[in-house]
Amino acid sequence: MGPGTTCPYRGPLSRPQVSTWIEPVVASTQMATSLYDAGLLLVVKASFGVDVLSNHSASPSPQGTLENQEQRAISNFYIIYNLVMGLTPLLSAYGLGWLSDHYHRKISICMPLLGFMLSRFALLLKVLLDWPVEMLYGAAALNGLCGGFSAFWSGVMALGSLGSSEGRRSLRLIVIDLILGLAGFCGSMISGHLFNQIVGHSSQGLVLTAFSVSCATCALFYSLLVLKVPESKAKPSKAVDTVSGTVCTYNTLDPDPTDKQSVTRHPSSPAIAKPKKTIIALLFVGAIIYDLAVVGTVDMMPLFVLREPLSWNQVQVGYGMASGYTIFVTSFLGVLAFSRYFQDTTMIMIGMVSFASGALLLAFVKETYMFYIARAVMLFALIPITTIRSAMSKLIKGSSYGKVFVILQLSLALTGVVTSTMYNKVYQLTMEKFVGTCFALSSFLSFLAIIPIGIVAYKQAAWLQHGDIAEKERC
Repeated sequence: MGPGTTCPYRGPLSRPQVSTWIEPVVASTQMATSLYDAGLLLVVKASFGVDVLSNHSASPSPQGTLENQEQRAISNFYIIYNLVMGLTPLLSAYGLGWLSDHYHRKISICMPLLGFMLSRFALLLKVLLDWPVEMLYGAAALNGLCGGFSAFWSGVMALGSLGSSEGRRSLRLIVIDLILGLAGFCGSMISGHLFNQIVGHSSQGLVLTAFSVSCATCALFYSLLVLKVPESKAKPSKAVDTVSGTVCTYNTLDPDPTDKQSVTRHPSSPAIAKPKKTIIALLFVGAIIYDLAVVGTVDMMPLFVLREPLSWNQVQVGYGMASGYTIFVTSFLGVLAFSRYFQDTTMIMIGMVSFASGALLLAFVKETYMFYIARAVMLFALIPITTIRSAMSKLIKGSSYGKVFVILQLSLALTGVVTSTMYNKVYQLTMEKFVGTCFALSSFLSFLAIIPIGIVAYKQAAWLQHGDIAEKERC
């Protein structure tokens, strides 16, 4: 067969270009991030632990009070740190998204990777030179000014969407999440062991932070020198224009709309475009409420496992973080199976129920095995946000991916800032009475997020029915 040979029903044969794969960048970046997150928690705990013990030697107090003081100190650190991490990208992320749409897609990937590398290097310097933990606020600000995770992940989603057809986009984006999860799992599993490689307060964590810097550096140079922007696999402009059409407005939320090509398409109109905007708004609301629940749970989990009744050590903390990344695998398998039978909205609601149930169980954890059972119940927790991104990408033009994705990511980042501050304060107020209060609140918010997604599903069904009736009348 020559290069121009075609296969029936498949189109021209083409070899995939490895250089267009975003997965190596995602894997290296997430490996660096998982090592950094574990290292940051353990370094901060060690620093504040020394301060609390020195204060204790000056004025003795009960052991339980010491633990509470340490928890409050760590919690207050993360309040400021998360505020800086969440707010500084607001100054640059949208601009990077605009530049990536108009000039080059790699702009919104390479700039954040530079910030990632510098912030990881700052943690290495803190460990190596025993600087005060407050210098990490500056590292977080530098990371955010380079775009942070908001700009990076919107760029990754844009490249992933460009390189996939509408019918396979949900699967394509969840595969990227799967790679991220596998890399995070590996990084978290070894983080506790790497942290303990060098004994002694002043240098403990040196090996871990050095590995983190190395991975971030590899990701940056790969994206600069190897990564290429894939050619768009979106349908011709005729199909894009019909996204707002009477019949296809909500068909684009189907797992595989390519199977419905026989449906007659009609020009768009302002009256028909309005429901599309409503659907996007509802998807935004569902994503933000759900992200409130997820961010609150993720932020409080490290503090929760460090104190009684669990009181984990460094290795156990690494294993616990790794367990969180298993949802990337189970969510991938879930999308792979559910996309054959369910629409996007149904998959989103399944994921929300999964997370809400696991968060409720987490509120009552007393033993380590109970923690892992609760995490296992959250097996489909990653599906909602990824599928919402996929559904939104089917309702907008490819030239707007960068802006829309970065707006969504910035909305989630801003939500995360508010959530982190609120949850840390709630945790400090309730940790002596009922330590699982934050997880119970997350469960409630996750169930609440189902409401706007349910409205989307209802509107989708109603609009499809209306479109079928109109089509029969035209025939």
